[in-house]
Amino acid sequence: MALSAQHQKALFSSPRAVLRAPTAAIGSVGPRSTVHFSSSFTGSSSSGGGGTHSRKTFDNNKSVSLTTGPEISRRGGGVIRMGLTEGGPTVAVVGVTGAVGQEFLSVLSDRNFPFRELKLLASNRSAGKHITFEGKEYEIQELTEDSFKGVELALFSAGGSISKKFGPIAVAQGTIVVDNSSAFRMDEGVPLVVPEVNADAMAHIKLSNKQGALIANPNCSTIICLMATTPLHRHAKVKRMVVSTYQAASGAGAAAMAELQQQTKEVLEGIPPTCNIFSRQYAFNLFSHNSAVTANGYNEEEMKLVKETRKIWNDDTVKVTATCIRVPVMRAHAESINLQFETPVDEHKAREILSSAKGVVVIDDREGNNFPTPLEVSSKDAVAVGRIRHDISQEGNYGLDLFVCGDQIRKGAALNAVQIAELLLS
Repeated sequence: MALSAQHQKALFSSPRAVLRAPTAAIGSVGPRSTVHFSSSFTGSSSSGGGGTHSRKTFDNNKSVSLTTGPEISRRGGGVIRMGLTEGGPTVAVVGVTGAVGQEFLSVLSDRNFPFRELKLLASNRSAGKHITFEGKEYEIQELTEDSFKGVELALFSAGGSISKKFGPIAVAQGTIVVDNSSAFRMDEGVPLVVPEVNADAMAHIKLSNKQGALIANPNCSTIICLMATTPLHRHAKVKRMVVSTYQAASGAGAAAMAELQQQTKEVLEGIPPTCNIFSRQYAFNLFSHNSAVTANGYNEEEMKLVKETRKIWNDDTVKVTATCIRVPVMRAHAESINLQFETPVDEHKAREILSSAKGVVVIDDREGNNFPTPLEVSSKDAVAVGRIRHDISQEGNYGLDLFVCGDQIRKGAALNAVQIAELLLS
């Protein structure tokens, strides 16, 4: 949807967009619940569809009340209050103590995902700790080969090695696994899904089938990119796409977010910065993405965007090139995207298409010089698109430039996975 400047300000100026430090390692999530966090930071929550919000500063070993507001409107405006229900599946969250694992819980609560039972799984270091979720206390269990007995749906975000080991074990026991790692994304027969883009790729998998299966969540940069470009691709077919990403600390996990906060403080105080996660100063700096550089000169993050785009669009002919940069932003990615089309599309038509695209918000105010920013989309579901303009280096209306921002933890990971899970219910 396209927003006026006034509505943009109202939507994107809520307290949720102000992030001062990382998602906590262990906490509790859900409407009107007590929240316990293991590290001090300023946190927030949202109902996702309006209502009241409250924000508190959380300190070590303290508990505060978090109110997210009334019922959430979803799926065409209907109000659904589900959550814990006998009719829902048994759900496991693997890697629950990580940044994405915590966001899984937040999104499950925000979207009132129905579940009969919830299992919270992590390493033996976290086993025995407790999380309060939607008013009920859960004990974190150690992830083992026996963890998936009776589990119908598992949301994985514990790293590729864990997924490779335990994903097939879960599937063999009848569990549908939605995996956030890169372990299975390019495997033939494993759907790689952005629900707004290619939900049909997983149409054959349903919870009602009572059969285990693997579904892969794409890389965060790919999700954010394709949310903005797919509506245009459907209209005019993209021949070539050039992407430059500006990726937040959250993409490297909660520890990287904490280190960015720590480094910022240290640099301002004239102290040599702590460099445990990255091998260089991150605060007040930017650098090429920290993934390994491959033989062709592209790093692994860049090649994910190339390969995943082709698989999701089911088009090996589309030409994609990417440059991925790590920037000192807490949790939302930005991307500069140049598109070349097979058939003409002008910027006015592009703006119209994107304004009606599901999960996309257009912020394109040239007069006010107001366009998407990572801060504005932090903790938001929608991907914001702006700087929509004709590529003057191309003849005719065959080229466009865009600037896109999206929350890496939310739509780039947890929200996309839960949306996949919602498709499994239908």
